[in-house]
Amino acid sequence: MKQIRIHGRGGQGVVTAAELVAIAAFNDGHEAQAFPSFGVERTGAPITAFARIDEKIIRTREHIQNPDILIIQDASLLDAVDVLKGCDKNTKIIINSSKDKKDLKLPQKNLFVIDATKIALEILGKNIVNTVILGAFAKAEELVSLDALEKAIKQKFAHKNKDLINKNIKAVKEAYNLNN
Repeated sequence: MKQIRIHGRGGQGVVTAAELVAIAAFNDGHEAQAFPSFGVERTGAPITAFARIDEKIIRTREHIQNPDILIIQDASLLDAVDVLKGCDKNTKIIINSSKDKKDLKLPQKNLFVIDATKIALEILGKNIVNTVILGAFAKAEELVSLDALEKAIKQKFAHKNKDLINKNIKAVKEAYNLNN
């Protein structure tokens, strides 16, 4: 089982990111679950969501204390929350940052840095990086395929306008195709 913990801020689509991971995993034929950590959520407040992917039924429902993959949608959380709690030397970390990898105070092994904000602003016109960073996740971890992620976006956003769906897919592809 692969366990994924996602950190971000309220309004950045953290919960939606976890849901998209689970939907994409289902689309690829895996078992999956996604759930948020509820508290006093408000725009800008630290938010955590979780996802699990496995080949067999997932029975556990508790929060993920020791993630295999850590996704950080907002680098400012490094100074606000202990996002590395429970991580070990093998945890893959995918972070949204405009800084160079070596300038981040994070373990350098298994660290993937993407300027998801830049891509989101260019393509989506706003700083909502959840789908963008999932493109980097799909490339770095290969747990879900790009096709499954695109399909998940279409499923999750079916009630939204087609232009928004297409922009999110374009953003995912751009992040996926970057050389990290």
